[in-house]
Amino acid sequence: MTTALSAPPALRAQADRLDAADPLAPLRARFLLPPDVVYLDGNSLGPLPAAVPPALDDAVRRQWGTGLIGSWNEAGWWEAPLRVGDAIGRLIGAAPGQTVAGDSTSVQLFTALDAAAALRPDRPLLVTDPGHFPTDRYLADAVARRRGLDVRRVPPADLPAFLAAEGHRTAVVSCSPVDFRTGELYDLAALTRAAHDAGALALWDLCHAAGALPLDVDGTGVDLAVGCGYKFLSGGPGAPAYLYVAQRHHAALETPLPGWTGHAAPFALAADYAPAPGIARARIGTPPILSLLALEAALTAFDGVDLRQVRAKSLSLTGFFLRCADELLTPLGFTPVTPADPARRSSQVTLRHPDAHALTRALAHHGVLADMRAPDLLRFGVNALYTTHTDLLTAALHLHTLAGTGAYDRTPPAPGVVT
Repeated sequence: MTTALSAPPALRAQADRLDAADPLAPLRARFLLPPDVVYLDGNSLGPLPAAVPPALDDAVRRQWGTGLIGSWNEAGWWEAPLRVGDAIGRLIGAAPGQTVAGDSTSVQLFTALDAAAALRPDRPLLVTDPGHFPTDRYLADAVARRRGLDVRRVPPADLPAFLAAEGHRTAVVSCSPVDFRTGELYDLAALTRAAHDAGALALWDLCHAAGALPLDVDGTGVDLAVGCGYKFLSGGPGAPAYLYVAQRHHAALETPLPGWTGHAAPFALAADYAPAPGIARARIGTPPILSLLALEAALTAFDGVDLRQVRAKSLSLTGFFLRCADELLTPLGFTPVTPADPARRSSQVTLRHPDAHALTRALAHHGVLADMRAPDLLRFGVNALYTTHTDLLTAALHLHTLAGTGAYDRTPPAPGVVT
């Protein structure tokens, strides 16, 4: 449980002033946040949107319980992957008919990587970020083995120079606009242009970007993109992922997992596969209806929301927390890792401290939920739909007290514990 802590008057006044002027403050009511909890881990798992419980209750009791198998037609279950995909598409700047929801991020990423490589069959290189989330790196290696490609691991900052030299051999560049450890934001548009100038395709992992900042995948020429539904989209644990493929690639798109629901006539039960037109060919198996409907309901939290305002508030939140860190935490051995430059900062602040795991556990005992990444990074995720500046001041004050007194358990975490 969080408790009132004494704060420097200037910081308290700034938090109060910014929260009072926040045009997005009413949106916090769209989430069922526990009382006396400061939730700063929505970049790992978004909190429960208020629209989800009644939607799931209806899906279970009426659609499934009463409608039974007829709900595939009468309740629109069959169209859910494309309908929910279009709802996500609106958040990433995609016109309808280019995004499909379902399966996991790993499955969608494998599909996207393999399909992108197939679109550039004469090029031997698959480029990925050495700092990418592990599944992105593992799957890049798997697709390279399958396709007989070579993997090059190139940090985003070095991509333009690499592509100037090796771009003519590069099939696809796979990156994320956000470093999941540090919160650094990369220039998606510029790196997409660099890939295209070399004749390569640009594939983006939007897990830490969608719903947190304005995106324009159509306008910036992105070729393919994937993302999860459970971080800033708050679709619930293990929520379905999504795949975006620009319309210009649909006719030639060949997916590595030609499942029956991606068939042009799935209920004809034909002997041979014939892909459905458009993005529907990227469907694989029977859609997970309950989780899709939960995600669909969660996305209504964005109804009427201007993502430019979301971005502006996010920068205010992270900038304020960096000020708190500078005044309260840097003298106690914390080092900010997230860039101070707003143009290079996403919706999280990462601090380095040798006791990151122990401090994260101690914060949780005081009602402040954040997370860490090994070996020494504490991550504080903000979501402008519900996070307040007062939340961040509270987190900084608890961290200041814990680090200043040393009143936390430094016992190493047990193997297998989720961090």
